[in-house]
Order: sequence, then C-alpha cells, then structure tokens
Amino acid sequence: METIIAASKNKNKIAEIEAITSKFDMKVISRDEAGIPPFEIEEDGETFEENSYKKALEIMNASGKTTIADDSGLMVEHLGGAPGVYSARFAGVECNDEKNNEKLLTLMEGVPYKERRATFVSVITMVFPDGSHISARGECHGHIIDVPEGSNGFGYDPLFVPNGFQRTFAQLLPEEKNRISHRAKALQKLEKLLEERK
Repeated sequence: METIIAASKNKNKIAEIEAITSKFDMKVISRDEAGIPPFEIEEDGETFEENSYKKALEIMNASGKTTIADDSGLMVEHLGGAPGVYSARFAGVECNDEKNNEKLLTLMEGVPYKERRATFVSVITMVFPDGSHISARGECHGHIIDVPEGSNGFGYDPLFVPNGFQRTFAQLLPEEKNRISHRAKALQKLEKLLEERK
C-alpha cells in the first residue's frame, strides 16, 4: 500500500479522501503525521485548481513524497459564485463553520428557493516526486436551505441539499455522501488518471 501525504490539516476532509482512496490501495496520512514542520501555505490562487496545485507542490517539495491536496468550496449562483475560493474564510480570517454559515444565511435572506442554486466544487491534485502532477475536478449541484439541518459533515454541509435528495449533506450518512459528493466525483476522475499513468 502506497503512503501519500495529504496537504490538508482538516481531519474531516482527510477522512473523506481516505474513505475513497483506500480502495485504490493508497493510505493517506496528514502532513503532521508525516513529520513535516508546520508552515502556512498562502492560498492566493484565483481558482480551486491553482490553490490545489500550490498546496500539493509545496508539501511535496517539503517531503519529497507523493502529495495529495484538495481545494474545495461552495459557489452560490445568487452571490455570483461566492464564497468560492474564499469558502473557508468567508466570514473573516478568524471565522469558523458557524460564522461562515451565518454570513451565508444573512446574504441569502428572502431569496426564494428556486434562486438558491449552489454548487460544491472540489479540485484534487496529486504531485509526484518527479514534479509531474494530475488534477481532477468534481462538482455536486444543489440548493441552499434557510435553516441548518443535520449534524454530520462540516463546513456548509448543514445548508446544502444535493439535487435529487430531501436531506442536507449533514443529514446523509458518510457512505451516502461519499457516493455523490463533489470530492467523491473528483476522486473517481483521479482514479482514472492514476490508471492511465500505470
């Protein structure tokens, strides 16, 4: 089994990646578990692709090992695609999931359901020690509700109902979410890219 370093420190995100990559014979460990000294990676890209690649490249350069990075976020149609690449820090630098959700709900107040369309986006990049890389983008479309529902998941999950469902991401079981999520779709594409490298 190949050990891959995750650029993320987000345990929830790593768990989602691990749940899917384990069947590809890949074990994912965090950058902390890999013993990489802590340093901040400035996510200054204008796209998920740019940020995902930058995170993977910097951790690969620090470790010399294959690295996987995910950059993901929520794009709300009514807000012109915001919060987008700023999803994790939507309510400010010192924000948390609750504050981000509160800001989103405030901005969406009074907006009818049919105009609350949103898309979760995940771009996953793997950078290899030889400097080559592969990148895959997954999207999950749905709507934003006006009251948080559910206790599973993280981030904007309690506000997002994927198309074809009556429950939010935070109300779905992890195995249900991992079948339909933006991250699952990106990882499925990544698997095909990995097979092409063989």
